[in-house]
Amino acid sequence: MTVIQKIEHWGDHHHAKWLDIIRIALGILIFSKGIAIVSNTAALQDLLLQNNVFGFSGLMASAALHIVGFVHLVGGILIAIGLVTRFAVVIQIPILLCAVFFVNLSNGFSALNSELWLSLMVLFLLILFWVVGSGPYSVDQNMKTRPNIFR
Repeated sequence: MTVIQKIEHWGDHHHAKWLDIIRIALGILIFSKGIAIVSNTAALQDLLLQNNVFGFSGLMASAALHIVGFVHLVGGILIAIGLVTRFAVVIQIPILLCAVFFVNLSNGFSALNSELWLSLMVLFLLILFWVVGSGPYSVDQNMKTRPNIFR
């Protein structure tokens, strides 16, 4: 067994049921952030260009925001219903790392920077669900326990 398999095995057997409520709320939060990104692309593109994040040109910033918005929309739904949760979480982690270190940290590390604290909290929860998995109230668990009707 590799280290990752051992972590997944431990997480699958030590998942508290109340964590599923937090997983669902996290998925809904990420999905709503995806909606906000997709519906407000022009303002976010101006923000990226103004802060000169990654040296983006206008077209590159627009494409990056559409990709991030799509990943948040799909990943948020997958996390909320508990389908391929670890994969959906791993896809979200680089986006949150960029949000913490490049976008939100530029506004300062203070108690008033609520976007930074929200990004840090979401990043922590993503890492937590990467370890513990989707939990007992998820599509993943339902597919494991239910007999395969297509055989």
